[in-house]
Amino acid sequence: MAIGPASLLNRARNPASLIIQPMHPLLRYATDKQEESINLLEELIECESPSDSAASVARFVDLFIEKARDIAAPKVIKNKTRGPHLRLECKLPGRRKSGQILGLGHSDTVWPLGTLADMPFRREQGRLWGPGALDMKAGLVFFLTACRALRDLDIPVARKVVLLIVSDEEVGSETSRALTEAEAQKSDAVLVLEPGTGLTGKVKTARKGVGDYTIRVEGKASHAGVDFQSGASAIVELAHQIQRIASFTNLKRGITVNPGVVSGGTRTNVVAAAAQVEVDIRVAKIAQAEPLHRKFHALKPVDKRCHITVEGGLNRPPMERTPAIAALFKKARTLGRELGVDLEESSTGGGSDGNFTAALGIPTLDGLGAVGEGAHAIHESILESRIADRTALLALLLSKV
Repeated sequence: MAIGPASLLNRARNPASLIIQPMHPLLRYATDKQEESINLLEELIECESPSDSAASVARFVDLFIEKARDIAAPKVIKNKTRGPHLRLECKLPGRRKSGQILGLGHSDTVWPLGTLADMPFRREQGRLWGPGALDMKAGLVFFLTACRALRDLDIPVARKVVLLIVSDEEVGSETSRALTEAEAQKSDAVLVLEPGTGLTGKVKTARKGVGDYTIRVEGKASHAGVDFQSGASAIVELAHQIQRIASFTNLKRGITVNPGVVSGGTRTNVVAAAAQVEVDIRVAKIAQAEPLHRKFHALKPVDKRCHITVEGGLNRPPMERTPAIAALFKKARTLGRELGVDLEESSTGGGSDGNFTAALGIPTLDGLGAVGEGAHAIHESILESRIADRTALLALLLSKV
Protein backbone atom coordinates (compact mmCIF):
# COMPACT_ATOMS: atom_id res chain seq x y z
CA MET A 1 0.00 0.00 0.00
CA ALA A 2 1.43 3.38 -1.03
CA ILE A 3 1.96 5.96 1.64
CA GLY A 4 0.99 9.60 1.19
CA PRO A 5 3.64 12.21 0.23
CA ALA A 6 3.23 14.06 3.53
CA SER A 7 4.57 11.03 5.42
CA LEU A 8 7.76 10.67 3.38
CA LEU A 9 9.87 12.78 5.70
CA ASN A 10 8.24 11.27 8.78
CA ARG A 11 9.63 7.91 7.71
CA ALA A 12 13.09 9.45 7.72
CA ARG A 13 12.59 10.65 11.28
CA ASN A 14 11.25 7.34 12.57
CA PRO A 15 14.00 4.68 12.65
CA ALA A 16 11.55 1.99 13.72
CA SER A 17 9.50 2.43 10.58
CA LEU A 18 12.63 2.09 8.45
CA ILE A 19 13.25 -1.38 9.86
CA ILE A 20 9.83 -2.46 8.70
CA GLN A 21 9.88 -0.64 5.37
CA PRO A 22 13.32 0.74 4.46
CA MET A 23 13.40 4.02 2.62
CA HIS A 24 14.46 3.86 -1.02
CA PRO A 25 18.14 4.87 -1.30
CA LEU A 26 17.36 7.72 -3.71
CA LEU A 27 14.65 9.04 -1.44
CA ARG A 28 17.00 8.78 1.52
CA TYR A 29 19.65 10.73 -0.41
CA ALA A 30 17.21 13.46 -1.44
CA THR A 31 15.95 13.72 2.14
CA ASP A 32 19.47 14.01 3.51
CA LYS A 33 20.30 16.70 0.93
CA GLN A 34 17.08 18.65 1.33
CA GLU A 35 18.62 21.54 3.27
CA GLU A 36 21.25 21.93 0.55
CA SER A 37 18.48 21.97 -2.06
CA ILE A 38 16.62 24.66 -0.13
CA ASN A 39 19.75 26.77 0.21
CA LEU A 40 20.39 26.54 -3.53
CA LEU A 41 16.79 27.42 -4.32
CA GLU A 42 17.08 30.51 -2.14
CA GLU A 43 20.15 31.62 -4.11
CA LEU A 44 18.40 31.07 -7.43
CA ILE A 45 15.26 32.94 -6.36
CA GLU A 46 17.32 35.88 -5.11
CA CYS A 47 19.06 36.05 -8.50
CA GLU A 48 16.10 37.66 -10.27
CA SER A 49 15.79 36.72 -13.95
CA PRO A 50 12.83 38.31 -15.75
CA SER A 51 12.42 37.46 -19.42
CA ASP A 52 12.92 41.05 -20.53
CA SER A 53 16.27 41.56 -18.79
CA ALA A 54 19.00 39.80 -20.75
CA ALA A 55 21.67 40.92 -18.28
CA SER A 56 19.74 39.46 -15.32
CA VAL A 57 19.22 36.16 -17.09
CA ALA A 58 22.94 36.10 -17.93
CA ARG A 59 23.75 36.52 -14.22
CA PHE A 60 21.42 33.64 -13.42
CA VAL A 61 23.12 31.47 -16.04
CA ASP A 62 26.55 32.29 -14.59
CA LEU A 63 25.32 31.38 -11.11
CA PHE A 64 23.78 28.13 -12.28
CA ILE A 65 26.95 27.12 -14.13
CA GLU A 66 28.94 27.66 -10.95
CA LYS A 67 26.49 25.63 -8.86
CA ALA A 68 26.40 22.78 -11.42
CA ARG A 69 30.11 22.68 -12.24
CA ASP A 70 30.74 19.46 -10.28
CA ILE A 71 28.04 17.50 -12.11
CA ALA A 72 27.66 19.00 -15.60
CA ALA A 73 29.67 20.46 -18.47
CA PRO A 74 28.09 23.76 -19.59
CA LYS A 75 27.63 25.33 -23.00
CA VAL A 76 26.24 28.87 -23.21
CA ILE A 77 24.20 29.67 -26.32
CA LYS A 78 23.72 33.37 -27.00
CA ASN A 79 21.08 35.08 -29.10
CA LYS A 80 20.44 38.65 -30.22
CA THR A 81 17.28 39.53 -28.33
CA ARG A 82 17.09 37.59 -25.04
CA GLY A 83 19.37 36.30 -22.33
CA PRO A 84 21.60 33.31 -23.05
CA HIS A 85 20.36 29.73 -23.15
CA LEU A 86 22.28 27.05 -21.28
CA ARG A 87 22.97 23.43 -22.23
CA LEU A 88 24.43 21.18 -19.53
CA GLU A 89 25.70 17.67 -20.26
CA CYS A 90 25.62 15.74 -17.02
CA LYS A 91 28.51 13.58 -15.79
CA LEU A 92 26.85 10.36 -14.65
CA PRO A 93 27.93 6.75 -13.99
CA GLY A 94 27.72 4.12 -16.70
CA ARG A 95 30.40 3.43 -19.26
CA ARG A 96 28.37 3.09 -22.43
CA LYS A 97 25.74 5.68 -23.25
CA SER A 98 23.14 4.94 -25.90
CA GLY A 99 20.68 7.68 -26.77
CA GLN A 100 19.78 10.74 -24.73
CA ILE A 101 17.34 11.94 -22.08
CA LEU A 102 16.55 15.65 -22.20
CA GLY A 103 15.68 17.59 -19.08
CA LEU A 104 13.90 20.78 -20.14
CA GLY A 105 13.60 23.97 -18.11
CA HIS A 106 13.76 27.74 -18.30
CA SER A 107 15.66 30.44 -16.46
CA ASP A 108 13.27 33.33 -17.10
CA THR A 109 10.41 34.36 -14.84
CA VAL A 110 7.40 36.64 -15.24
CA TRP A 111 8.49 38.78 -12.28
CA PRO A 112 10.09 42.21 -12.95
CA LEU A 113 13.32 43.29 -11.35
CA GLY A 114 12.75 44.53 -7.80
CA THR A 115 9.96 42.05 -6.99
CA LEU A 116 12.05 40.65 -4.13
CA ALA A 117 11.55 43.88 -2.19
CA ASP A 118 7.85 43.09 -1.73
CA MET A 119 7.97 39.32 -2.24
CA PRO A 120 11.19 38.05 -0.63
CA PHE A 121 12.24 34.45 -0.32
CA ARG A 122 10.87 33.07 2.91
CA ARG A 123 10.40 29.72 4.62
CA GLU A 124 7.22 29.31 6.63
CA GLN A 125 4.03 27.24 6.92
CA GLY A 126 5.83 24.24 5.45
CA ARG A 127 6.49 26.12 2.23
CA LEU A 128 9.20 28.00 0.38
CA TRP A 129 7.96 31.30 -1.04
CA GLY A 130 9.33 33.70 -3.62
CA PRO A 131 9.22 34.83 -7.26
CA GLY A 132 10.03 31.90 -9.54
CA ALA A 133 10.08 29.34 -6.71
CA LEU A 134 7.41 27.18 -8.34
CA ASP A 135 7.80 28.27 -11.95
CA MET A 136 10.36 26.91 -12.19
CA LYS A 137 13.58 27.34 -10.27
CA ALA A 138 12.77 24.51 -7.86
CA GLY A 139 12.56 22.07 -10.77
CA LEU A 140 16.09 23.02 -11.81
CA VAL A 141 17.35 22.42 -8.27
CA PHE A 142 15.63 19.01 -8.14
CA PHE A 143 17.23 17.95 -11.42
CA LEU A 144 20.74 18.84 -10.23
CA THR A 145 20.23 17.01 -6.94
CA ALA A 146 18.85 13.98 -8.79
CA CYS A 147 21.98 13.84 -10.94
CA ARG A 148 24.20 14.11 -7.87
CA ALA A 149 22.27 11.27 -6.25
CA LEU A 150 22.98 9.02 -9.23
CA ARG A 151 26.64 9.96 -9.14
CA ASP A 152 27.14 9.67 -5.39
CA LEU A 153 25.25 6.38 -5.15
CA ASP A 154 27.06 5.11 -8.27
CA ILE A 155 23.84 4.20 -10.08
CA PRO A 156 24.59 3.62 -13.77
CA VAL A 157 22.68 5.63 -16.37
CA ALA A 158 22.37 4.06 -19.80
CA ARG A 159 21.71 7.27 -21.73
CA LYS A 160 23.41 10.63 -22.01
CA VAL A 161 21.59 13.18 -19.86
CA VAL A 162 21.29 16.78 -21.06
CA LEU A 163 19.64 19.66 -19.20
CA LEU A 164 18.54 22.51 -21.45
CA ILE A 165 17.61 25.78 -19.73
CA VAL A 166 16.15 28.37 -22.11
CA SER A 167 15.75 32.07 -21.40
CA ASP A 168 12.46 32.98 -23.09
CA GLU A 169 9.86 30.31 -22.30
CA GLU A 170 7.59 32.79 -20.52
CA VAL A 171 7.46 35.04 -23.61
CA GLY A 172 6.88 32.47 -26.34
CA SER A 173 10.26 30.75 -26.81
CA GLU A 174 10.96 32.62 -30.04
CA THR A 175 14.75 32.39 -29.78
CA SER A 176 14.87 28.93 -28.18
CA ARG A 177 12.29 26.85 -30.03
CA ALA A 178 14.68 25.61 -32.72
CA LEU A 179 17.27 24.73 -30.06
CA THR A 180 14.70 22.82 -28.00
CA GLU A 181 13.44 20.92 -31.03
CA ALA A 182 16.98 20.03 -32.15
CA GLU A 183 17.85 18.59 -28.73
CA ALA A 184 14.52 16.75 -28.56
CA GLN A 185 15.13 15.06 -31.90
CA LYS A 186 18.30 13.53 -30.44
CA SER A 187 16.43 12.29 -27.37
CA ASP A 188 14.56 9.15 -26.43
CA ALA A 189 12.51 10.99 -23.81
CA VAL A 190 11.97 14.53 -22.54
CA LEU A 191 11.39 15.34 -18.86
CA VAL A 192 9.93 18.82 -18.41
CA LEU A 193 10.68 20.51 -15.09
CA GLU A 194 7.57 22.69 -14.98
CA PRO A 195 5.55 22.44 -11.73
CA GLY A 196 3.03 19.68 -11.25
CA THR A 197 -0.70 20.28 -11.27
CA GLY A 198 -2.27 21.22 -7.95
CA LEU A 199 -1.18 20.38 -4.43
CA THR A 200 -0.97 16.68 -5.26
CA GLY A 201 1.60 17.34 -8.00
CA LYS A 202 -0.05 15.57 -10.91
CA VAL A 203 2.25 15.29 -13.91
CA LYS A 204 1.05 16.57 -17.26
CA THR A 205 0.44 14.23 -20.16
CA ALA A 206 -1.49 16.71 -22.29
CA ARG A 207 -1.42 20.46 -22.86
CA LYS A 208 -3.43 22.66 -25.16
CA GLY A 209 -1.80 24.40 -28.08
CA VAL A 210 -1.49 28.16 -27.70
CA GLY A 211 -1.70 30.96 -30.22
CA ASP A 212 -2.21 34.71 -30.59
CA TYR A 213 -4.00 36.81 -33.16
CA THR A 214 -4.18 40.57 -33.64
CA ILE A 215 -7.16 41.93 -35.60
CA ARG A 216 -6.83 45.52 -36.77
CA VAL A 217 -9.63 47.64 -38.16
CA GLU A 218 -8.99 50.70 -40.29
CA GLY A 219 -11.94 53.10 -40.44
CA LYS A 220 -12.37 56.74 -41.41
CA ALA A 221 -11.94 59.61 -38.99
CA SER A 222 -14.34 62.54 -38.79
CA HIS A 223 -15.54 65.13 -36.28
CA ALA A 224 -18.10 63.43 -34.05
CA GLY A 225 -20.20 66.59 -33.74
CA VAL A 226 -19.74 68.46 -37.03
CA ASP A 227 -19.35 65.64 -39.58
CA PHE A 228 -20.41 62.44 -37.84
CA GLN A 229 -21.86 60.69 -40.88
CA SER A 230 -18.68 61.05 -42.89
CA GLY A 231 -16.82 58.86 -40.42
CA ALA A 232 -16.58 55.08 -40.31
CA SER A 233 -15.90 54.03 -36.75
CA ALA A 234 -13.18 51.41 -36.39
CA ILE A 235 -14.31 50.88 -32.80
CA VAL A 236 -17.90 50.09 -33.73
CA GLU A 237 -16.67 47.76 -36.46
CA LEU A 238 -14.28 46.06 -34.06
CA ALA A 239 -17.16 45.52 -31.62
CA HIS A 240 -18.97 43.53 -34.30
CA GLN A 241 -15.84 41.52 -35.00
CA ILE A 242 -15.21 40.76 -31.33
CA GLN A 243 -18.67 39.23 -31.08
CA ARG A 244 -17.86 37.06 -34.08
CA ILE A 245 -14.42 36.09 -32.73
CA ALA A 246 -15.82 35.14 -29.33
CA SER A 247 -18.24 32.75 -31.05
CA PHE A 248 -15.27 30.65 -32.24
CA THR A 249 -15.02 29.17 -28.73
CA ASN A 250 -16.16 25.55 -28.55
CA LEU A 251 -15.83 24.28 -25.00
CA LYS A 252 -16.95 20.75 -25.85
CA ARG A 253 -14.02 20.41 -28.25
CA GLY A 254 -11.56 22.16 -25.96
CA ILE A 255 -11.26 25.29 -28.12
CA THR A 256 -11.17 28.66 -26.37
CA VAL A 257 -10.86 32.06 -28.03
CA ASN A 258 -10.35 35.03 -25.72
CA PRO A 259 -10.36 38.66 -26.94
CA GLY A 260 -8.07 39.90 -24.19
CA VAL A 261 -6.77 43.38 -25.05
CA VAL A 262 -8.69 46.06 -26.94
CA SER A 263 -7.42 49.47 -28.01
CA GLY A 264 -8.41 52.21 -30.42
CA GLY A 265 -9.52 55.75 -31.01
CA THR A 266 -7.89 59.03 -30.10
CA ARG A 267 -10.51 61.34 -28.51
CA THR A 268 -14.19 61.15 -27.63
CA ASN A 269 -15.08 63.79 -30.22
CA VAL A 270 -13.38 61.92 -33.07
CA VAL A 271 -14.93 59.00 -34.94
CA ALA A 272 -12.21 56.39 -34.52
CA ALA A 273 -9.98 55.72 -37.52
CA ALA A 274 -8.26 52.69 -36.02
CA ALA A 275 -8.84 49.98 -33.42
CA GLN A 276 -7.48 46.54 -32.66
CA VAL A 277 -7.96 43.48 -30.47
CA GLU A 278 -5.39 40.96 -29.29
CA VAL A 279 -6.76 37.44 -28.98
CA ASP A 280 -5.55 34.31 -27.18
CA ILE A 281 -6.49 30.92 -28.62
CA ARG A 282 -6.18 27.42 -27.14
CA VAL A 283 -6.74 24.16 -29.03
CA ALA A 284 -6.76 20.61 -27.70
CA LYS A 285 -5.68 18.98 -30.97
CA ILE A 286 -3.45 20.09 -33.80
CA ALA A 287 -6.23 19.30 -36.30
CA GLN A 288 -8.28 22.15 -34.80
CA ALA A 289 -5.71 24.85 -35.53
CA GLU A 290 -6.06 25.24 -39.30
CA PRO A 291 -9.89 25.47 -39.37
CA LEU A 292 -9.69 28.12 -36.65
CA HIS A 293 -7.00 29.97 -38.60
CA ARG A 294 -9.30 30.05 -41.64
CA LYS A 295 -12.12 31.48 -39.54
CA PHE A 296 -9.94 34.41 -38.48
CA HIS A 297 -8.91 35.14 -42.03
CA ALA A 298 -12.52 34.91 -43.24
CA LEU A 299 -13.60 37.89 -41.10
CA LYS A 300 -15.42 40.49 -43.22
CA PRO A 301 -16.36 44.06 -42.24
CA VAL A 302 -19.97 44.84 -41.43
CA ASP A 303 -19.35 48.46 -42.44
CA LYS A 304 -17.90 48.15 -45.94
CA ARG A 305 -16.01 51.42 -45.48
CA CYS A 306 -13.78 49.68 -42.95
CA HIS A 307 -10.85 47.40 -43.68
CA ILE A 308 -9.76 44.41 -41.57
CA THR A 309 -6.29 42.86 -41.30
CA VAL A 310 -5.46 39.71 -39.37
CA GLU A 311 -2.04 38.66 -38.07
CA GLY A 312 -0.89 35.74 -35.94
CA GLY A 313 -1.39 32.05 -35.56
CA LEU A 314 -0.51 29.05 -33.42
CA ASN A 315 2.62 29.60 -31.32
CA ARG A 316 2.81 26.25 -29.52
CA PRO A 317 1.30 23.07 -30.94
CA PRO A 318 -0.76 21.03 -28.51
CA MET A 319 0.85 18.29 -26.45
CA GLU A 320 -1.51 15.44 -27.21
CA ARG A 321 -1.59 12.32 -25.04
CA THR A 322 -0.06 9.84 -27.46
CA PRO A 323 0.54 6.13 -26.71
CA ALA A 324 4.25 6.97 -26.23
CA ILE A 325 3.42 9.64 -23.64
CA ALA A 326 0.96 7.30 -21.93
CA ALA A 327 3.68 4.61 -21.75
CA LEU A 328 6.18 7.07 -20.25
CA PHE A 329 3.63 8.11 -17.63
CA LYS A 330 2.95 4.45 -16.80
CA LYS A 331 6.69 3.96 -16.26
CA ALA A 332 6.86 7.05 -14.03
CA ARG A 333 3.86 5.91 -12.01
CA THR A 334 5.46 2.49 -11.44
CA LEU A 335 8.68 4.16 -10.32
CA GLY A 336 6.76 6.53 -8.07
CA ARG A 337 5.29 3.60 -6.19
CA GLU A 338 8.84 2.55 -5.26
CA LEU A 339 8.99 5.87 -3.40
CA GLY A 340 5.59 5.50 -1.77
CA VAL A 341 3.93 7.99 -4.11
CA ASP A 342 0.81 7.32 -6.17
CA LEU A 343 1.53 9.54 -9.18
CA GLU A 344 -1.44 10.94 -11.10
CA GLU A 345 -1.71 12.58 -14.51
CA SER A 346 -3.50 15.69 -15.74
CA SER A 347 -4.13 17.84 -18.78
CA THR A 348 -3.97 21.63 -18.80
CA GLY A 349 -4.82 24.60 -20.95
CA GLY A 350 -1.42 26.17 -20.34
CA GLY A 351 1.51 25.63 -22.68
CA SER A 352 5.18 24.89 -22.11
CA ASP A 353 8.22 23.97 -24.18
CA GLY A 354 7.05 20.39 -23.74
CA ASN A 355 4.46 21.22 -26.40
CA PHE A 356 7.25 21.49 -28.96
CA THR A 357 8.93 18.22 -28.05
CA ALA A 358 5.70 16.24 -27.85
CA ALA A 359 4.60 17.55 -31.26
CA LEU A 360 7.76 16.02 -32.73
CA GLY A 361 6.63 12.61 -31.48
CA ILE A 362 9.21 12.44 -28.67
CA PRO A 363 7.82 10.84 -25.48
CA THR A 364 7.42 13.81 -23.15
CA LEU A 365 6.40 13.93 -19.51
CA ASP A 366 5.66 17.40 -18.17
CA GLY A 367 5.07 18.80 -14.69
CA LEU A 368 7.90 16.87 -13.03
CA GLY A 369 9.09 19.90 -11.06
CA ALA A 370 7.89 21.25 -7.74
CA VAL A 371 4.55 20.74 -6.04
CA GLY A 372 2.90 23.94 -4.89
CA GLU A 373 0.65 26.74 -6.06
CA GLY A 374 0.55 30.36 -7.14
CA ALA A 375 2.62 30.34 -10.33
CA HIS A 376 2.73 33.95 -11.63
CA ALA A 377 0.93 35.11 -8.46
CA ILE A 378 2.00 36.73 -5.20
CA HIS A 379 1.42 33.49 -3.26
CA GLU A 380 3.84 31.50 -5.43
CA SER A 381 5.22 28.75 -3.22
CA ILE A 382 6.30 25.11 -3.09
CA LEU A 383 5.69 22.41 -0.49
CA GLU A 384 8.80 21.43 1.47
CA SER A 385 7.34 17.98 2.07
CA ARG A 386 7.44 17.21 -1.66
CA ILE A 387 11.05 18.16 -2.40
CA ALA A 388 12.57 14.76 -1.63
CA ASP A 389 10.15 12.52 -3.51
CA ARG A 390 10.13 14.71 -6.64
CA THR A 391 13.92 14.72 -6.65
CA ALA A 392 14.08 10.95 -6.20
CA LEU A 393 11.51 10.40 -8.95
CA LEU A 394 13.63 12.39 -11.40
CA ALA A 395 16.67 10.31 -10.47
CA LEU A 396 14.72 7.08 -11.00
CA LEU A 397 13.48 8.26 -14.37
CA LEU A 398 16.99 9.19 -15.50
CA SER A 399 18.29 5.76 -14.53
CA LYS A 400 15.36 3.64 -15.72
CA VAL A 401 13.97 5.24 -18.89
